[in-house]
Order: sequence, then structure tokens, then C-alpha cells
Amino acid sequence: MKQRQGFLSLGEGWMQRIVTRWRFKSFNRAISLFLVGIGLSVAIAACSGGSTNTSTTGGASPTADPKKDVEINLVAYAVPKAAHDAIITLFQEKWQKEKGQTVTFKQSYGGSGSQTRAIIDGLEADVVHLALGADVEKLVEAKVVNEDWNKTLPNNGIVAKSVAAVITREGNPKNIKTFGDLTRDGVKWVTANPKTSGGARWNFLVLWDYALKNGGDEAKATEFVTQAFKNVAILAKDAREATDVFAKQGQGDALINYENEVILAKQKGQKIDFVVPEVNISIDTPAAVVDQNVDKHGTREVAEAFAKFLFTPEAQAEFVKLGFRPVGDYAKTNEKTLATQFPPVKKLATVDEYGGWGKVQKQFFSDGALFDQIQSKLGKS
Repeated sequence: MKQRQGFLSLGEGWMQRIVTRWRFKSFNRAISLFLVGIGLSVAIAACSGGSTNTSTTGGASPTADPKKDVEINLVAYAVPKAAHDAIITLFQEKWQKEKGQTVTFKQSYGGSGSQTRAIIDGLEADVVHLALGADVEKLVEAKVVNEDWNKTLPNNGIVAKSVAAVITREGNPKNIKTFGDLTRDGVKWVTANPKTSGGARWNFLVLWDYALKNGGDEAKATEFVTQAFKNVAILAKDAREATDVFAKQGQGDALINYENEVILAKQKGQKIDFVVPEVNISIDTPAAVVDQNVDKHGTREVAEAFAKFLFTPEAQAEFVKLGFRPVGDYAKTNEKTLATQFPPVKKLATVDEYGGWGKVQKQFFSDGALFDQIQSKLGKS
């Protein structure tokens, strides 16, 4: 009997150990399931953006966190700075109202060619506004701007325009009215060097176009441009130096400059005599998004929106204030008013008529091209 009771006691002890172990494992399993549940809840919350909707007293609805501020780097040639300052303010107000996001701008201004080289060398522009399509093409070649840059913006990327004006001495004593007058004996004029100045390339091209539009072929155009450059009094380094040589040093009878520069000078009270020849060329200034940098900075959405904003009527009105001829809807809807502000041009050429800047650069301004040949013939090389 004692032996059986001992056996039962042994059995009861064994059973108690089993029950205790089962209870311990069940408790552990319950804890494990509880922790797994918490983990799943956290994972689901993370997948849903890290926030969950919660009800509050009074029926208030939750609001999303405001977007972070964003900074845009605008790099441009110097002339349109005043327009940009006004346009930036308009854009910032519009973006804040529509997107709830504050946009700040860093701006850099200088010569178009210098700015282009700086970007290639590492200046991290998000948006550019340059004086020449050729400068944007250099950024394409450097693979910082996509090849379709002029297809992603209105008006093929051309954001503001001007034409060539001929500034004369007071009263225009040499009676200069057309580009053809710059080839006359006894007439001296001033320009920057097309090899070092983007603006001077427009000056060269407008002379070439004038010769062709007046019945000449390329041989006659070469002869015409050669005679015109024979009459150049000073071949300055850049447009600013050319203006100083003409206005401050008194060199030459005439100076070719952008119409917008002349209008702006007159707005500042300067007394200037000038003519806008009826055979002229559209001096087109392009804007572009710098694709490599906006992707690096995460600013593509805002950069593209700002670049497109430059073409809106309110932005174009600011360019007009600086003497630029507008593009797009603003130009169409204000045609009559603009006709009184800007002299009419009967024959207006574009660089595309001559194959675009790639072809123009190679034909006229590359080393050994036509301009170098003309200078060599004139003994000025």
C-alpha cells in the first residue's frame, strides 16, 4: 500500500510538473503573440505614412504635417535681374497659397558665357536664364541639362526676346538708319568681339541676315560683313566694354546693342538716340531646368513650376517693364499696346533659319570659321 501511495505521489509530482510547464509555455506563447501583434501594428502604421487618423472631441479633423521649405538656385545673365526679383515674389506667393510650401531663392548673375562655364564646373543651378541658346546647348553637351530642354517648356524655352538697335551720336549726324549704313565710308562703329561675347554673335548674325534679306547670297553676305567689320573702330571684349568705349570714350559713330538695354537706359533718364532697323533678328533668351541638379537636390517639381511660371502673363509683364519683347499669351492679348511701345520690324529672322546655334557656331565663330577668316583678311587677327 505504501509502495502504491509512493507511486501515486510520484505520479502527482510528475503531473504537477507537466501542468506547471504547460502553463509557463502558454504564458510565454501569449506574451509572444502579444508582442507580434504590437509589431504588426507598428509595421502597418509605417506603411501608411507613419500617422494614423484619430478622432478628437468637437469633431476636429487632423491635418497633415506642412511640407518642408525648399530652396531654388537661379543662375542667369545679368540683364533680367530686376524682372526676376519681381517674378520670384509673385511665384512665392502663388506657391505658398496653392501648395502651402515656402520657396526661397539663391540667385547668381553674370555674363551668360561665364555663368555657363561655372555651372559646368560645379555651380549647382536648378534653373537658368541665359542670353544664348548656344549656352544652354553647352550644358546639354556637358550632360547637366537634358536634350529635350526646349520641348518641356512653352515657346521652345525662349522666355524673353529683344532685337538689335543701332545707337548713334546725338542727332544722328551720320544719318544711320539701317545696318547697311555701317558699311559706308566714313562711318565707324563699335561692337564686342563675337569670339568672346555672346551678344556680339547676335550683332554678327544680324549683319549676315541683313545682307541675305536684301538679295545677297552667301558670297555677297561675306563681302558685306567683311566691309562692316572693316569699319569697326574698337572690337571690345564684351558688351559692357563696348558700351563704355562708345559712350564714355567717345569712340565711333554708332554702337549695336540690344533694344531692351536702350529702353532701360532711357527709362533711367539717359538721353539716347537710336534706331531699330526694319530688317532685324529676334534675340532670343532661353530658360531651362538643370536636370542633373534638380534630381540631386530633390527640387524638380518646384524648379519646373518656376520655369513655366516665367511664361505666364504676370511674369511676362515684368520682362516688358525692362524693355524685353514678350512671348506667349501676353504678347497676343496686348498686341496693340505693345505696338506703340516697340518699333515695328518688317522682316524678323530667327537663329533657327540658319540651322540653330550648333550650326551657327560652327559656321561663323569656331576657330578658323568665317569670323576668323574675315579678321585675317582685314589684318586684325
